[in-house]
Amino acid sequence: MNAIVKNISGDYRYFNREISWLGFNERVLEEARNMAHPLLERLRFLSISGNNLDEFYMVRVAGLVGQLTQEVEQRSADGRTPAQQLVEIEQLAGELIEDQQKVWHELKEELAQNDIHQVEVDALDQEERNWLEKHFTEEIFPVLTPQALDPAHPFPFIQNKGLSIIFELRRASDRQLVRELVMLPATMDRFIRIPGDKALYLTLESVVTAFAKNLFPGYEVLSSSVFRIIRDSDLELEEEAEDLVRYFRSAIKRRRRGQVIRLETSSEFDDAVALMLEENLLGKGTTKTVIDGFIGMGDLAMLVDEDRPELKFPAFSPRFPERIREHGGDCFAAIRDKDIVVHHPYESFEVVIAFLQQAAEDPDVVAIKQTLYRAGKQSAIIRALIDAAEAGKSVTAVIELKARFDEEQNLYWASALERAGVQVVYGFIEWKTHAKISMVVRREADGFRTYCHFGTGNYHPVTARIYTDLSFFTADPRAARDAAQLFNYITGYVEPEKLELLTMSPRDMRNELMQLIDKEMGNVKKGKPGAIWAKMNSLVDPAIIEKLYTASAAGVQIDLIIRGICCLRPGVPGMSDNIRVKSVVGRYLEHSRIWAFGNGKALPNDKARVFISSADWMPRNFDRRVEYMLPIVNATVHDQVLEQVMLANLLDNEQSWSLDGEGNYTRIKPGKKSFNLHRYFMTNPSLSGRGAALKKSAGVPKLKLFHRSKSGN
Repeated sequence: MNAIVKNISGDYRYFNREISWLGFNERVLEEARNMAHPLLERLRFLSISGNNLDEFYMVRVAGLVGQLTQEVEQRSADGRTPAQQLVEIEQLAGELIEDQQKVWHELKEELAQNDIHQVEVDALDQEERNWLEKHFTEEIFPVLTPQALDPAHPFPFIQNKGLSIIFELRRASDRQLVRELVMLPATMDRFIRIPGDKALYLTLESVVTAFAKNLFPGYEVLSSSVFRIIRDSDLELEEEAEDLVRYFRSAIKRRRRGQVIRLETSSEFDDAVALMLEENLLGKGTTKTVIDGFIGMGDLAMLVDEDRPELKFPAFSPRFPERIREHGGDCFAAIRDKDIVVHHPYESFEVVIAFLQQAAEDPDVVAIKQTLYRAGKQSAIIRALIDAAEAGKSVTAVIELKARFDEEQNLYWASALERAGVQVVYGFIEWKTHAKISMVVRREADGFRTYCHFGTGNYHPVTARIYTDLSFFTADPRAARDAAQLFNYITGYVEPEKLELLTMSPRDMRNELMQLIDKEMGNVKKGKPGAIWAKMNSLVDPAIIEKLYTASAAGVQIDLIIRGICCLRPGVPGMSDNIRVKSVVGRYLEHSRIWAFGNGKALPNDKARVFISSADWMPRNFDRRVEYMLPIVNATVHDQVLEQVMLANLLDNEQSWSLDGEGNYTRIKPGKKSFNLHRYFMTNPSLSGRGAALKKSAGVPKLKLFHRSKSGN
């Protein structure tokens, strides 16, 4: 028995959640080095990794710092204390930041070779410099407000992700040393582009520094240093909040003044400045780091907007489901005819908007009910609900105020909807409503009929172009009755009874999954195959992980596609021999939640139990969120979800990573059979959306599950 088997009890059974997330962001960063991607797309991946890391500090690290300052010794599932996690995070995040700087250096050289230059002011010719100085004088100088840093001027408040410059100056009149702080407004672009065909970009801080003499006439500029802070940006909900709207309006204001979690500087400050920053910004658990290079990698996204289509992914126009076109664009007729699943972003999110717009305009529609978690800033969904209410229909919108970083936008939408006459409900105080469901009740010749939409992703038109998700439309009366009960549960706390298809959390979902896994173990015991395929964003829940370990030991073959956090250790002898885990990171963000259980046969098969869901396998999704899981019973939709979507995810070997039992991710090498998941769906239409067109065509290429080793190949 080897050392791993001897230690499969206790803390070794799980990967640390925070360390696993940092591993995911490393995989995102690696896509910035992936030469298969166009140059500006690689730059986009670098900026995404920067934004991801900022949010990680704003929420996850902030939570650990909060536990540390409040002396809470709550250990993670893998046995680490908050202090131990913070130490390891700082080491790994430091290595990640160093890698980001290396990638930026490499990409900056490639950008220059393609005539996109990030330069300093002294690299400009006289005409370019004259334009820049005029731009500084007219558009930057009036916005800046230098503040002396001395006993007469209290240290100012600096906003989250705020970039600032400290200048060391000497006054010419009396040779007195002066220290000034200049905060760069968040409303100003981080990069300034010199007009002309030649793409020359300068950072805002370099321009302000270059023209510091214009900002401080009569002073000699001795030195300057840039720094940036990250603040705690999570909102902690008080259990006794009597008015959620009022609470969140004030909580958003408090978040802007959250504790500083991280201080990033461009160089070492002298002792006096360092002490001043420490006294005014740093606290227990706060980290300070010197970054040798570009601070604020997320801002590089602005360079991606350069109009160079040859340096980006080829443009892709999502298809509109042909089955709906065959019914003259009548969504209700198409859904009434047969269930349909729409695969975003390969198929257009416009079909979801069209569904609600048709409901708003149809005089026979009497009611619409809709959950909204994230809807975006320019939402056609909101417009459709407003139009429906103004047309006299009964419209109910469940708006989640606790959707992180969308709270303010959701408050705005809630106000607009209420003004239009929509019944706005905020759901449970202690739970988030994360389920994505729409109901449309329509008066028809044979009575009332309810049309439902169940989504794995948000009703967000922007993310629907880059997130892979499923939209399932049905007129099944069982689904309609279940959806109605779910809405009544959220709006009136009316406990659902005798649900026919849906399973909900926080009531039953974890238990239902346990029973499904038990059935697969029972099949193995009877001499039948036991198989589980599951696709999600994160796997964290210890109870589910333990059940999967038990199933693996019983002989169930388990394949998991976990894009981000995975706390389960796969392939450990004696614990998880039969579990394989892969992560897909590529052009689109894998976001759909799909689960398949062999039901006595090897996967894929037509008798398998297939589910879509709004939930990941995390404690919060099972215990603190309203979620759904829905079985797919329509044969065509079942085939598409299992034999197209899931199988393609398993087969991908161009943008996939395999996880081993020690927490290492290895990029899978294509070998003889190269398969790119995203390219496949961009070039092959889906099954259920094709309708009669499928019969007239050569059909959709059938995927076959060729042999894969435990490494995922």
